[in-house]
Amino acid sequence: SEDVLSKDAGECAICLEELQQGDTIARLPCLCIYHKGQVFLSMDIKFQEVAFMDCIDEWFEVNRSCPEHPSD
Repeated sequence: SEDVLSKDAGECAICLEELQQGDTIARLPCLCIYHKGQVFLSMDIKFQEVAFMDCIDEWFEVNRSCPEHPSD
């Protein structure tokens, strides 16, 4: 399910960025949480490039299980 994080919750196991209060998250049935939607990863000013990741959405394109509980 999609939710908004009410308090900081450590590191996202997919993108390794911090899960911060106010982030849109996906909460899986196992209760693990990951970023939902685009997460800013980096910006290269010289080449005018910005990198984003879709965390759990990209993960589910190739995997159908929780990254931390693959056997569930």
